[in-house]
Amino acid sequence: MKRIYKYFLALAFVSASVSCKNYLDVTPENVGTIDYAFRNRNEAENYLFSCYATLQQLQYPQYNAGFVTSGEVIFPERMRVTGIDPVGLRLMYGTQKTDEPYLNFWEGRNNVPAMFQAIRRCNTMLENIDKPIDLTETEKVRWIAESKFLKAYYHFYLFRLYGPVPIVDVNLPINSSIEEVRLKRAPVDTIVNYMVRLLDESIPDLPLVITDANREMGRITRPIAASVKAEILATAASPLFNGNPDYASLKNKDGEALFPALYDAKKWDSAAEACLNAITLAEQSGSRLHEYTPQGVVPTNLPSELKRVLSIQTAITEKWELNKEIIWALNPTFGFGKQEYAMPRLTLGSTQNLVAQGTLAVPISEQELFYTKNGVPINEDKTWDYSNRYTLQNGDNEHRYYIKNGYTTVKGHFDRETRFYASVAFDGGIWYGNGDDYLRNPEDALYVQARGPASYAGPRDDSKTNITGYWPKKLVNYLTVYDRNMTWVDYRMPLVRLSGLYLLYAEALNEQGKPYTEVVAYLDKVRQRAGLPGIVESWETYSNNPSKFRSQSGMREIIHRERRIELAFEGQAGWDLRRWKELQGVMSDPMQGWNIFESDPQRYYRPASIFTPVFSLRNYLWPIRDNTLLANPNLVQNPGW
Repeated sequence: MKRIYKYFLALAFVSASVSCKNYLDVTPENVGTIDYAFRNRNEAENYLFSCYATLQQLQYPQYNAGFVTSGEVIFPERMRVTGIDPVGLRLMYGTQKTDEPYLNFWEGRNNVPAMFQAIRRCNTMLENIDKPIDLTETEKVRWIAESKFLKAYYHFYLFRLYGPVPIVDVNLPINSSIEEVRLKRAPVDTIVNYMVRLLDESIPDLPLVITDANREMGRITRPIAASVKAEILATAASPLFNGNPDYASLKNKDGEALFPALYDAKKWDSAAEACLNAITLAEQSGSRLHEYTPQGVVPTNLPSELKRVLSIQTAITEKWELNKEIIWALNPTFGFGKQEYAMPRLTLGSTQNLVAQGTLAVPISEQELFYTKNGVPINEDKTWDYSNRYTLQNGDNEHRYYIKNGYTTVKGHFDRETRFYASVAFDGGIWYGNGDDYLRNPEDALYVQARGPASYAGPRDDSKTNITGYWPKKLVNYLTVYDRNMTWVDYRMPLVRLSGLYLLYAEALNEQGKPYTEVVAYLDKVRQRAGLPGIVESWETYSNNPSKFRSQSGMREIIHRERRIELAFEGQAGWDLRRWKELQGVMSDPMQGWNIFESDPQRYYRPASIFTPVFSLRNYLWPIRDNTLLANPNLVQNPGW
């Protein structure tokens, strides 16, 4: 948002002037100060911005559970560097404890905001919206809708982490007793219905589009609210929350069951309807899948291979006003010195400066998730040599826009889909970008040299080493320059993209049991942009399981993989894998990388196990801190903690 600093200034004011209790932060205490905060339109707008401010703290990658617990990147605890503390990645080492949980959004501990405090601010906004005498009716209606959306979204953030949570619909009076403040957890269906109701109330009163981008970019619109509603209903319909036997015994102390005992297929009907409504609103607002158009010094006759790579990359990093695919995004998170953690050192100058840490490492298992150029998994493609994928092969003219011509790498890097080359950087891989000189000449683009300490991108000390030999290239703006100095070109991290909505709708249709012909229509929209054949053509022509898409379970596997590929590194996969109850499978195998200290390719390209994550059933839901349970005896702990 353009006015992000004003938002945080307002938040600081509110935090200083409105104290909170220890339990759920639901009781305001300084009524005089609140009256002052709503004395006129300008002060009330500041308070609205404070309700928004918590959003900006949710997408820093190291504090986003959907990013750090996805298996997409690894960042060992010993490699702690200034600017990015991998607190969330410690979770994969099994060090989560109930005395001081990591990413404690319940109370706002360990560098993350307190969601209940954010909810309280939204309640305060709604309870005092009538006070400013110079607030127009149009503004009032919109601000109420925005506050209700934010309240729903903050409940949803807690819900994805903790499952059933207390509903804080109103702030309690300042003279409330301790027992009245001690709220209990609401059952899954109750909290879902509550969030959906808030969104249903807000959607009609939100704008379809933002018309004043300079002042209001980032504020909530109708397509954003409809998209979040679709995500909530899809989450509620998914295995983690829909008839999950692992949580059948979780009950409040009065015996109230917190999880539905039986699977309810109708929940997917609601999710499908919400997805379609969100897609319709998004398309009405002008949303469409992003395609890159050469700009600046980029040649207008840019090779189609690189143009398609940039279409994938800039679907994330292009300016919001130029990227019609982004439905919702937040202020830059990989700007302000964060992109270099996803970026390899590319030039002699960069090795002297060492600004680029390059320590966000992609494990081999993640890069092997991406399809072949034929649009099927690498172990299914009957034309692709899966068993010899680790044998050496030199770059050739046919692949020169993906792999440096003549450079020795492995066979597994050849004949892959465009999203692989756009999303992952690897030894020998082309890096088109890093300054005008390299953008002007696609035939002489930079490439990654990562073998051994003597190479540009090779290992240095603990804070400047990529431990697998793969980088999440997708998280770097191709216009960012790193040589002797670093010039960051920031971007807004997407929370919702149209491609993600298409895939979510395809998932809901499949879970409804709709014919595959209806399902593939939305999958193929996304695949076409990536330059892939449609699902039916790919599987029938190239897969050793040609009828896979014809069964619901086979299509489910295809859809889940498609979402993990399309939305890789965007903070979504971890949430998806949780709701599908598939994260334990992803975390069951060792995380591997190449033998990064070797310079000889024969020795470098040997998979090496780095560590095996620690993940069990209890890790699907976050623990509530011990002291919180002691302060509020009406709360119950999540299973296994």
